[in-house]
Amino acid sequence: MPDEDLVELKFRLYDGTDIGPFRYSPASTVAVLKERIVAEWPKDKKIAPKSANDVKLINAGKILENSKTVGQCRIPFGELSKSIITMHVVVQPSLAKAKAEKKVDEAPKKNICACSIL
Repeated sequence: MPDEDLVELKFRLYDGTDIGPFRYSPASTVAVLKERIVAEWPKDKKIAPKSANDVKLINAGKILENSKTVGQCRIPFGELSKSIITMHVVVQPSLAKAKAEKKVDEAPKKNICACSIL
């Protein structure tokens, strides 16, 4: 594939640091991008995705779907098409895991009244 057809992307993390830039084919899916992000995630970050499903990619204010390709997600910028495109990364654990962890943390609480009547 000619080098001109590749799209150059970098991924902005929650603290303002970046992963990349990397070059991708316009036929690459968002799922492939997410897998690369998880593999390249800095080890020193407190918040880290456990899997690609924990990662949400945002481009131009829209959350990207796993089945979309890079070519479909790219917004035409006229002459800026050769520049690096920055996508924002949000780590959001899947709802099933979050609910399971929440149930474990919620121990039965005893309601005890500490009122004093004088």
